[in-house]
Amino acid sequence: MMSFMKRAIIALTCALHCLTNLHAQEFSKIDSTKLKIYIQGLLQARYSYSSNAHVDLNGQHHLDNKAIYNDFDLKRVRLQFTSKISDRTEVFLLLNLAEFKSDPKNKVLENAFLTYRLNTHLNFKMGQFRPAFGLEDMYPVDLIKSLEYSNQYTAFGNNGWQSFQMGASIYGAIAGTLPLRYELTVVNGNNRNQVMDNDNGKHFSSRVEMELNKKHLVKLGLNGGLANVSRTGAYATGADLSGTVPICKKWSLEIETEFKQGSNHVLYYNLDSAARQGSLSNYQMRGAYFLPNLRYAINYHRLRSIELSCRYEYFDADFKHLRNPRQTYTPMISTEFLKTYNARIQLGINIDRYKHNESGTTRYNNETIIVQVQTRL
Repeated sequence: MMSFMKRAIIALTCALHCLTNLHAQEFSKIDSTKLKIYIQGLLQARYSYSSNAHVDLNGQHHLDNKAIYNDFDLKRVRLQFTSKISDRTEVFLLLNLAEFKSDPKNKVLENAFLTYRLNTHLNFKMGQFRPAFGLEDMYPVDLIKSLEYSNQYTAFGNNGWQSFQMGASIYGAIAGTLPLRYELTVVNGNNRNQVMDNDNGKHFSSRVEMELNKKHLVKLGLNGGLANVSRTGAYATGADLSGTVPICKKWSLEIETEFKQGSNHVLYYNLDSAARQGSLSNYQMRGAYFLPNLRYAINYHRLRSIELSCRYEYFDADFKHLRNPRQTYTPMISTEFLKTYNARIQLGINIDRYKHNESGTTRYNNETIIVQVQTRL
């Protein structure tokens, strides 16, 4: 009897040991699949020189001759982490380490969101991300055909419509004779890395992008949004058009143009209440830009292409009152090495022109020369 018990215990122990090993292998296999993290990086280093010694590199005019008008700078040092934790769910994190050079409060962390992909037509996103409210939201900054995002992108971002915001969205694509993509978004509207919403109001926005011509990549985007800011209604609207015109075997012309208009509640609420002229509806901004990019696909050794672009932009932060619009010309030459801008050298000039100069402000004519080196990891 004792001999039988010993054999039974030994057999049971061996079975449990094998089962434990098998379970550990399966668990390890599952974990190794779920815990894969993909890391990407971006480095943008630049040298900037302002042609006016009285205007600094942020466009501020100085009366005391203390403007910093030339500088070497790390514009972006980004790390992106992507993890697919299931067949439907992905997590994205994006950090800009270059923002540690100044007060990092409300900075550094750019993207932090997860997506749940139900099917082609219906997907969900929640966290901190860039809402789809324009053409410039459709690609990262390292793929733009100019030196930087447009002035209107910055202004509408400050007002909670673009750039990094905290919220949720539903998005998808619909195939057919006229293929389209859509995104419906709701965000706090008080920009990134905030403790919480500042007024209980939300920004509701939508974007519909239609593919008009597949061969020439012609796309039309329509954007619209409504918001409640400090118990006051605000709005934004816009339209954009993009496409590629093949010229010959190695030459092509890429064209982008965009228009936006909306309430400038940041300007309105930054004014002293006694200085405000009327309600928020009297403070509106408007902007448009046109960006042609001539591309020569040279494919010579590691040099993939040479590009020539010149963006013209018109932007007025308060077209009902100030009437001092900003016109910006940005001619640029860019050389692309490797592929998809994994290495890039850009040389351009940012030329700002105002209807009239205002001493001691950022509304002052200036030219800034920029040399930028970019590499993607």
